[in-house]
Order: sequence, then C-alpha cells, then structure tokens
Amino acid sequence: MTRTAAARIPTPDGEFQLIHFRNNWDAKEHLALVMGEVTGRTSVLVRVHSECFTGDVLGSQRCDCGEQLAAAMHAVAVEGSGVIVYLRQEGRGIGLAEKLRAYNLQDEGYDTVDANLLLGHQADERDYTPAVLILQALGVASIRLLTNNPAKVESLQSHHFPVVQRIPMQPSVTHENAAYLSAKVRRMRHLLDLNGHVAAQTDAPVYTPLLTQLSKQAAARFHSTGQPFVTLSYAQSLDGCVAAQPGKHLDISAPPSLTMTHALRASHDGILVGIGTALADDPSLTVRLVQGDNPQPVVVDSHLRLPASAKLLQMPRQVWIATTDAAPQERQRALEAAGARILRLPATANGQVDLAALLIRLGEMGLGSLMVEGGPSILTSFLAARLADYAVVTVAPIFVGGVHAVNQSLDPSPEKLPRITNPQIVQVGPDVTIWGALA
Repeated sequence: MTRTAAARIPTPDGEFQLIHFRNNWDAKEHLALVMGEVTGRTSVLVRVHSECFTGDVLGSQRCDCGEQLAAAMHAVAVEGSGVIVYLRQEGRGIGLAEKLRAYNLQDEGYDTVDANLLLGHQADERDYTPAVLILQALGVASIRLLTNNPAKVESLQSHHFPVVQRIPMQPSVTHENAAYLSAKVRRMRHLLDLNGHVAAQTDAPVYTPLLTQLSKQAAARFHSTGQPFVTLSYAQSLDGCVAAQPGKHLDISAPPSLTMTHALRASHDGILVGIGTALADDPSLTVRLVQGDNPQPVVVDSHLRLPASAKLLQMPRQVWIATTDAAPQERQRALEAAGARILRLPATANGQVDLAALLIRLGEMGLGSLMVEGGPSILTSFLAARLADYAVVTVAPIFVGGVHAVNQSLDPSPEKLPRITNPQIVQVGPDVTIWGALA
C-alpha cells in the first residue's frame, strides 16, 4: 500500500487530511480521511467505510451509508483525532452498475441479499485487507471501530489487527430503508436494535416498505395500461376459511392486522366488495385505524339487492354500485335516491357483472388502484379471470371449519393455478401476512 498524495480538506466538522493510496492488492484507489495525530496511537477512532455513490453523494434514502459517513466524520471531529478509511468497494463489492440492477430487484420485492445472489454475486464481496494495509501505513496501533457489522470486526482481526472496541452506529429508519436494514439484521448479522428504534423514532410498521412498493407498482401499472392495479386482500383461518357460516360475519384477524388492512385501504384509490359481503357485514369500507383518505367504495351487485339502509349509503363518499342491464329499474331509482351511483355493465353468461368491463370503466373514471376485500365469490371470480395483480393474505392462527376464501376449483391444471410469486411473509401481531404479485 503506497501513499501517493494528500491534501487539506476543510469540512463543516473541521479540517481533515485526505490521503490517496495505490496498492498491488486489488489495484483500486483507496482513501483515508485523517484528523489529528494517529501515528503510533492506540484505540484510535476509525470508520472503515465502503464507497456508496448513491448514499454518500446523492443522499439516497435506500440505505444508511451516507448517514453513517457523516456521523463518522462528526464523531472523529468530536474526538479530535481519528481515521475514516474509504474503500472503493461500491455496492458491497459488486460495482455501481450491478448495484443499480440489484435495486431494481429490491423494488420487485427481493431483499438486498437475495438481489445480489440472483445477479450471480455473493451477499457481500468486500475485502477489508486494504483497510488493514492503510491503517498499518498510517502507523495506527489499535482501533475502536465505528460499525454495526461484526464481519468487519472479524475480518480486521483475522489479519491480526487489534480492534479493542466496536462502537455501534444507530441509523435513522425510514420507509425507504426499513426493509434494507431489516435484511442486514436478519441475513448479515448486523447488530441493530431496529424494533426499539422504530418504535421510538418512527412508529413505522414492519409492513410499511411493502406498502410503499405496492403503491409504486400500482401507479406504474395505471400509467401504462389505464386500468386499475387490483389487490386482493382478505383474512383467513389456518384451514382457509373466511367465515364459520355462509352470510355470517366472523372476526378472524387480530387488531394489528386490522390496522394493516386500514393502511392498505388508505393506499388504494378504490375498495370493492361483493353484494354477499355488503349484506353479511354491512361494512363502511372507510379508513379509521390509520391516517389517510377513504377509498372510493364499489359494490358488485348484479341484481341491486343492496338495501337503502346500508352503511355504505351513509358514508361521505358516494358508493358506486356495479350491476347489469337486467337489474330492476325501480331498484336503481331507489338506490340513486339514497345517494348511490349505478354503473350498468355487460353481464357474463351466468348473469353476473363482467369484471373485466368493470375494471375498464373504473379506469376511465380515474381509479388507479383497487383493493378487493371479498367475499369468497368475488375473490374467486377475480382469481379465475386472472384479473388480480397482487395479493395480501392474512392467516390467523385458528381453525374454523367453515366457508372457504376460494369457493370453487380454479383450474384443473396445477401449473395454471394462480400463485403468489416471490412471496414476502410478515408477521403482524399473532397473524402471518403473505404479500406478493399474482401470476
């Protein structure tokens, strides 16, 4: 490791020396940002930082890298001396282009580890040998290392370089980086107290990154097709039931899952149920447990059976009722008088509302995303017609032995059955939720 040049760098945290190094180990140009006297010193405060153009330069919130670099500079300045070793190992060693490809995979639902693996890389390809060589070239005897990564400590120690203390760096958890930080804890052994930090600092639920990703996918789909992005969302028991008896409401999910359902409602432009659910549950379909706007309520009611006393007709937003030309005109007049808007649409061969035609109409009316909450007949119809884009299924740890969420066979060929691709499994209270795109 050869020192080639150095210059004074004044910063808001104080004046550093930036030292440039060349080496015959990896042929990369690594840097050291040094403050004060460190030669021959023990317990020097050190941060070994791997280059992150998106975080360090652009301030990207997808990661905590830029924040850690700034925090390390400030910590060294407060100490009065120390070293920040800046290694040119972009994207945990895979390079900027591959990191951007990994970002795209993360936007599809893969975590930061699996994204690297899918691209043919290791989860972490960094080599900390250059850091040891730089610290030795600077004459540092031993260090206190600013890091959350035990593998970094282990790597330096494997080169017989003394690390006398690991100093944690608590990140700011945001909607954009929560899944990334969680993956570093779960998959890469990073030592972070995310649960306590999230509760104390942001109150962000564990499913927040998935909600953010879902909203982005919905917007992209509507922009490209003009039709609403359809999310199926329902709660079932371990044996796949949504009710104990036909036409009877049953509370299945726990309160935290209900809160998640309201967050899903708030993230969609519209919410749809079938007439069976409207009659059995008399729902309001509003957002009450979280902050957010109420979605546009839509009821699929082929024969206009919704009673004028329904809660949906007492809500602030006018309910839209999708029906067929065969529905009685007198029922339409009665429901319109009660405040509903009637959408007459083509019927299928069995006299039900043509859901594909309904989606076209809803897109024309400006709905970019639609959450379908049930019941079984509507869920089954959307699945059978391959009209749903995404599913969020809550599974409660109970057995019911009643009415199943999917109430008829969908396809005799197993390879053609609807399935969730790349499912993301998140525990919400006692319930398990499964998120993913439908194929």
